[in-house]
Amino acid sequence: MALVFEGLPLLYLELAIGQRLRLGSVGVWNSISPLLGGLGIASSIVSLLVSLFYNTILAWVLWYFFHSFQNPLPWSSCPLNVNRTGYNVECEKSTPVDYFWYRETLNITDDIEISGSLQWWMVLCLVSAWFIVYICAIKGIDSIGKAVYVTSTFPYLVLTIFLIYALTLPGATDGLVYLFTPEWSTLLNPQVWLDAATQIFFSLSVAFGGLIAFSSYNTERNNCERDAVLVGVINSATSLYASIPVFSILGFKANNAFLSCINENILALTNEFEMPDQNITVDNYDHWVNYLNQTYPDQFSKVPLNDGCDRQKFLDESVSGTGLAFIAFTEAVIAMPGSQVWAILFFVMLFSLGLSSMFGNMEGVLTPIRDLKVLPKWLPDEIFTAIVFILCCAVALIFALGSGNYWVEVFNSYVGSVPLLIIALFELIGVIYIRGMKTFSDDIYFMTGRRPNIFWKACWMVISPLLLLVVFIFYVAVQARKHPTYPAWNPDYVDFPKTETKSYPDWVFAIIVLLCSVPVIPIPLVAIYRLIRRIMRRSSHHADSNPYNNYAFEG
Repeated sequence: MALVFEGLPLLYLELAIGQRLRLGSVGVWNSISPLLGGLGIASSIVSLLVSLFYNTILAWVLWYFFHSFQNPLPWSSCPLNVNRTGYNVECEKSTPVDYFWYRETLNITDDIEISGSLQWWMVLCLVSAWFIVYICAIKGIDSIGKAVYVTSTFPYLVLTIFLIYALTLPGATDGLVYLFTPEWSTLLNPQVWLDAATQIFFSLSVAFGGLIAFSSYNTERNNCERDAVLVGVINSATSLYASIPVFSILGFKANNAFLSCINENILALTNEFEMPDQNITVDNYDHWVNYLNQTYPDQFSKVPLNDGCDRQKFLDESVSGTGLAFIAFTEAVIAMPGSQVWAILFFVMLFSLGLSSMFGNMEGVLTPIRDLKVLPKWLPDEIFTAIVFILCCAVALIFALGSGNYWVEVFNSYVGSVPLLIIALFELIGVIYIRGMKTFSDDIYFMTGRRPNIFWKACWMVISPLLLLVVFIFYVAVQARKHPTYPAWNPDYVDFPKTETKSYPDWVFAIIVLLCSVPVIPIPLVAIYRLIRRIMRRSSHHADSNPYNNYAFEG
């Protein structure tokens, strides 16, 4: 529903308005009405903030990629302690995969208020990631267009290889059944709908400004409606296609965890009842448990059995987000034959996908700055781009601190939520109600040879704005009812290796509020500033009374 009634209409609108006016996000909204000039700035700020933390994920990918050439993989076993008399205690209490992620990659602190020091290895990876993106984007749309041929097609090749192999793994069927079995009760959870509504913005990159900038390079007669539908359908089909190998591998991981759990119980029963080895197997385990419990209840009750041996439970516990790539997948890869090859392919694919997203994000930053015409004419575009990238890399160093992962989660959770909803709502208002539905319809007729049908008009005028408003209200209501929390990796936590749930301190909560509000502040500020200027000019020069006349704001 979010794709059909939010994603596609907004995608079509951005592609069409960018192609028709042939400007970036700042130029487009200034052209429609100077009162909307802050809308392009808002999109640019969101793109900038997202780029800051998003490229940090690429730095993590580089770190894992470099370590994927080792045999055995470094996250397959625990390292020795300092005295080399045994294994590292923190690793033994958790898992080698968790230890490599939290300690050797992030060297994470146990609280967001403890910044820790800059991790030099992560600084190197971060600088490398920004440098690679810069090299690909140095010539603007020309170099990006060439790089996209690789970054957009290579992941499909790797996904297909993973798909073919993953379907042959034991437990893959369990993962696919889990994927395609709906849990209808979750539809009653408003958070699920909110997550779906906001996720579609990230998935299609709408409201970031990058799509408007890219579409401005299209030919005037390009069929933008076809492009919007194709991009939306291919995007959703790709997500479904990617989910099959992902859940097949998660099923394989859950199956391994289940077998490991059962075998530990079998060993405990075999030792307690002094039975011959191989007498109890995975296949007859349930039979033996029932028999021993009924025949020797007192002795059976003393056996320290793990009651959590359940495939469904292990599937439910599968991590998501960044943990899916750096914990769940890396753990599954260990058990695959030729694990180094699979790890290398996986992280090259992730880096390719991340590059494609970074191109759009940074274009949403660079093009609006150019549109503002604040750059000196003597400044080469390559130097300007380099300056922006260096500044971004410098700011992003906060994510290379010991507390960096916590800040990535803060940015990831809040930068792309409320700001994108508000920007998208004002985009619809600007094009449909200020530029006008009739004018926009004429624009589309000029470009495609036909006017938008009743579905598009209904979405643009009523359905999409209403949905955005409802989602925004519910999102604010849900967030207002709870103080935001975060999972902290704390080796001293009583339930370690489970993460400790902590509430954000007040000063971090204040930053969260700023991250949600600062990107959209330019929208009213620019409008108020230009209205005041218009009133002052009108009182002194009797300017045109039309509040949407661009000439009334000039000078």
